[in-house]
Amino acid sequence: MRRALGAALAFGLMMAGPASGAETTRALLEFDDLSGWAEDDHAAALDTFLETCPDLDAPDWSALCAYAQTKGAEAPRRFFELFFRPVLIEDGTPALFTGYFEPELAGSRHRTPRFRHPVHRKPPEVTRQSPWLTRQEIMTTGALDGRGLEIAFVDDPVELFFLQVQGSGRIHLRDGTLVRVGYAGANGHRYRSIGQELVRRGVYEPHQVSAQVIRSWVRRNPEAGRDLLFHNPSYVFFREVTEVPPDRGPLGAMNRSVTPLRTIAVDPAHVPLGAPVWIETEGERPMRRLMIAQDTGSAIKGAQRADIFFGTGAEAGRHAGRLSDPGRMVVLMPIQRAYAMLPEARR
Repeated sequence: MRRALGAALAFGLMMAGPASGAETTRALLEFDDLSGWAEDDHAAALDTFLETCPDLDAPDWSALCAYAQTKGAEAPRRFFELFFRPVLIEDGTPALFTGYFEPELAGSRHRTPRFRHPVHRKPPEVTRQSPWLTRQEIMTTGALDGRGLEIAFVDDPVELFFLQVQGSGRIHLRDGTLVRVGYAGANGHRYRSIGQELVRRGVYEPHQVSAQVIRSWVRRNPEAGRDLLFHNPSYVFFREVTEVPPDRGPLGAMNRSVTPLRTIAVDPAHVPLGAPVWIETEGERPMRRLMIAQDTGSAIKGAQRADIFFGTGAEAGRHAGRLSDPGRMVVLMPIQRAYAMLPEARR
């Protein structure tokens, strides 16, 4: 499972949770109410839906998946319109869309003068029951040294930090092979935003903070940058992911590969994993697109909160890091389930 924080969210400033005590409301919409619905690539959304729908156990979801596998491709848009109903779920919190991506780093299986920053497996004494050493303690005391916990070594401590923020990534080894790593656990300390810390110190205004800005500042200020990274006491451990080829997408919360610009991370307390979700984002680059809820994240909380997967590599990271937009998300639910969610008076 990905430890999603979302690029824009992790670096700064838009940490929005559910409104305290707010009532969750549900309203049934029509497909004509979805801005841009007719223009989307429904076949691409169906392909992504098919990636995870076989894992949905409820009878109504299983029946829809079986139909999609045999006849859905004949008319993808019609499939969604015939068997689903759009449901707007709100909990009093403004909608927020951020982005995440899978980083790529250069690395080596062995420590060298260039590749000297380790990507660690989780040590056996680290448990969920109590916090372990902080990031600073791990990196300054050598607590993990000489224990054979290194999966690989990378050449950039800043990129390693962001790999921990994203929770998964690919490492290009010197022999040309790829190693994918995924989240295996953490040291039990709460994540603290280094973007927020830069704003608190007066280095930047909130609207100026992004992943690229943070990278640049840390590299221009090596000593202060090292201390800034220590501001976040959380430290993530990894495992080597061998279940899927490295050229496919990373595994999401449903233990299946996620799809660029078709997978979103959601709060499963409001949106069932595997469900289609129509998103309408505002901002500089509006998006109207049918996504599939296939991932989760520790900071993705609320009925109108989503993290969009942008893909792998630096370009995907740039797009993900710029996204922090309002909008609306509407969940597509099987017909009977959709009506059952509504108050009696509105069925």
